Amino acid sequence: MVNVVNEDRLSLVLSEFARTLITDFPIQGILDRLVERITHVLPVASAGVTLISDSMEPHYVAASGESALHFERLQADMGQGPCIAAYTSGNPVLIADLSAETRVPEFVPAALASGLRAVFTFPLRHGDGRLGALDLYSNDVGPLDERDVVAAQTLADVTAAYLLNAQARQDAQAASDRFQHHALHDPLTGLPNRLLLQERLEHASQRAKRSHTAAALLFTDIDGFKLINDTYGHQAGDELLVAIAQRLSGLVRSGDTLARVGGDEFVFLCEDLRTAADVDVVAKRINEMFIRPFTIATIEVSITASVGKAFAGPGEEISDQLLARADMAMYEAKREGTFLRPPVNTMESRSTRDEQHLEGRLRTALAEGSLEVAYQPIVRTADATIAGVEALLRWNDPDHGWVPPIHMIRIAERSSLITEIGEWVMERSCLDHATWMAAVPSATLDLAVNVSVRQLMEPGFASMVDRVLTRTGMAPTALILEVTESIFIDHSGLAINVLAGLNALGIRLALDDFGTGYSSLNYLSRLPIQIVKIDRGFIAKVGTASTERVIAAAVTALAHDLGLTVIAEGVELESEHEAINAIGCECAQGYFYARPSPADAIVDQLRRRAAPLRERVLASSPRPRTTARPERAMSPSTR
Repeated sequence: MVNVVNEDRLSLVLSEFARTLITDFPIQGILDRLVERITHVLPVASAGVTLISDSMEPHYVAASGESALHFERLQADMGQGPCIAAYTSGNPVLIADLSAETRVPEFVPAALASGLRAVFTFPLRHGDGRLGALDLYSNDVGPLDERDVVAAQTLADVTAAYLLNAQARQDAQAASDRFQHHALHDPLTGLPNRLLLQERLEHASQRAKRSHTAAALLFTDIDGFKLINDTYGHQAGDELLVAIAQRLSGLVRSGDTLARVGGDEFVFLCEDLRTAADVDVVAKRINEMFIRPFTIATIEVSITASVGKAFAGPGEEISDQLLARADMAMYEAKREGTFLRPPVNTMESRSTRDEQHLEGRLRTALAEGSLEVAYQPIVRTADATIAGVEALLRWNDPDHGWVPPIHMIRIAERSSLITEIGEWVMERSCLDHATWMAAVPSATLDLAVNVSVRQLMEPGFASMVDRVLTRTGMAPTALILEVTESIFIDHSGLAINVLAGLNALGIRLALDDFGTGYSSLNYLSRLPIQIVKIDRGFIAKVGTASTERVIAAAVTALAHDLGLTVIAEGVELESEHEAINAIGCECAQGYFYARPSPADAIVDQLRRRAAPLRERVLASSPRPRTTARPERAMSPSTR
């Protein structure tokens, strides 16, 4: 064996590798080039590189030829060989005569049988760690010259440095790609989000102008979705959204876009349409998607959707205005009760008859006063004492048992019952509130009642609320009406005018499910609201995920800057309680504190000043509690 390193070639190789530091040369390219050039620099027949880590089996990366590839794989398959020994020890393993080697007994006979006579392995070192090993294979017995050993280890060290550099570039690019994907896609369904939809709208507008083609937007909203969360929990609601997204994705043609732009809102961008009639075809297909119930775990859920359509003729601009038109059309359809419904056919006739029967039963229940209202406490996060309650409608039918609120509200909204039931819930809960105050005169307690879009848009809604307050003797300042973000999309400003009128009566307004709908953070300052309720979607991970914690903290800080009170919804774990308390949410509600309960249970809790509730949810924890801060309570006396 000739043991003379070619100094000029070594310098050339090192210079060549150095240039990769300022390029995006990939890891595989670095290693392939290394094993190819090393046989020109050092007196060996072939070379190979194996990357190894403590958490991963040895895996082949590069080889100068078939024989080197064979020896690399042989060591990886056996889990034994010079490369593993060099990686483990951090020192070169120099075997001048393989037939006399005893440290790798399983590797030796197989390698000898394949013609290998000597092997020299050098660890790929970086500081105190290693990445793997560089293997030099020889068909002749004999040692490497000392200068060759130094040159080989130099090449191994330089290779390790270049690998780390390339890996850092790849990791940075991968992180950038992940960030870009997360920034443009909904984390729950994986669909494009509002930001990516905006980009697609701009591109679609440019294409439409060039090709003079038509396009359309279909804004789809799931009817009564909040009731799914209230009835079955937010996890079931998330699973339902994923199932809906999967079904709707089956309607998307190549080149079209389906985006999730809010909690239960989806938008179709359809391009290259011929006429406006094509939009009706898409709407019909969306309709058909909701014929079959959705199965979530063991629960079967039947739901409907409201769809708004906006058509842009050939070459017309496709912009936010078109999206706003589709959004408004959807709310107009919802307000008028023109929901997308499965077509009535033979198979569906029984279901239709059942719903008609339930509608009759619901009318009877309302007339006979057999509907019920349960109340879920809203607590101050600092000490878990009760600050208010949210009224929740319940119906236990003698024939059907407990009817899920989602079905009850859907039936009510398809008839005139929603207005009557809404007024009944408000009056019943105001009377219960009066009972509580009479039983515990020293108590201060807010009452929150949900209001649907259809209720709010009914003529004379504010007058109805005023009449209820007069009949029940309820203080307007103790009443909170909860509305969702979508209610503020009305282009005419009717919703904002109605709510401003309610404010004039002294009633406070809460923006429910904030973060799932249309509103942006800076939009808060324009709304006639006093309370923001952060949606469960953020709270569910606020105790463990930094992103959700940052978002919740940002919403809380902005709300406080605007003089608003913040309530966290759906708190179910102690870690979530700790997190929202730390970021400054004044109040919270959820199963962690209390489940919905009958009216008389609220009296008991008020009489005890909620001390047992506090002990149940707080005192059981051995960890030190967060230091209490000055309260921003819900009660009207502190606002």
